[in-house]
Amino acid sequence: MDISDKIVLLTGGSAGIGREMARQLREKGARVTLTGRNPERLSTMREEGFDVIEADLSNAAGVDALLAKWGSRDIDILLNNAGQLVDHDFREGNPVADAADDCIYANLNAPIRLITGLMPGLRARPQAAIVNVTSGLAIAPAARTPIYCATKSALRFYTLGLREQLKDTKVRVIEALPPVVDTQMNDGNPTKKMSPEECARQIIVAIEDDQDEANIGMTKALRIAESISPALARSITLRF
Repeated sequence: MDISDKIVLLTGGSAGIGREMARQLREKGARVTLTGRNPERLSTMREEGFDVIEADLSNAAGVDALLAKWGSRDIDILLNNAGQLVDHDFREGNPVADAADDCIYANLNAPIRLITGLMPGLRARPQAAIVNVTSGLAIAPAARTPIYCATKSALRFYTLGLREQLKDTKVRVIEALPPVVDTQMNDGNPTKKMSPEECARQIIVAIEDDQDEANIGMTKALRIAESISPALARSITLRF
């Protein structure tokens, strides 16, 4: 896909991987609208010249408000990047159930609801794409964050099914599986981290090259391990 002049709705675009994707997409000529929850970060992106929409995607009301704000505008690329990570580790004490609910909604329900709401607009375009950002942990889980891993795995399977449904349409369905990336979400994680700039670059290359799946950085090695032995892949990631 030629990204130049494409109309992009990018969720979670005010920080981390999303912020870098917004900048790189614009450099390639895309018209980017980004969402986020933090007013200060959104203000910074607005000052950089981006169209921004404040949106809390951890609940149905927030997603519906975003869809209402988008209205009947054209859309070529829906980039579901927004996500939450919540610790859910009984070794550290009793987890907070409400935090898990927010994570489940933001990581799984919100992308599905946005895809459903924006599908008519996407299908009306000459060429369109849905990009779901999952995780290498959608392949094999980490013990500390089972809720996050479960939501990303669920989104991965949703993406696979959606791709099959839309294979004879003009809407391409792409999954991006980042490794651990150096973002606020991973503060305190001692694992070697990829830069958000490089992760964003590889996701955008996947869009341009019409790839179905972008295994980024160390996720490539994890996919190889998983193809040899799922138990081997799990033994690697469960330690984290």
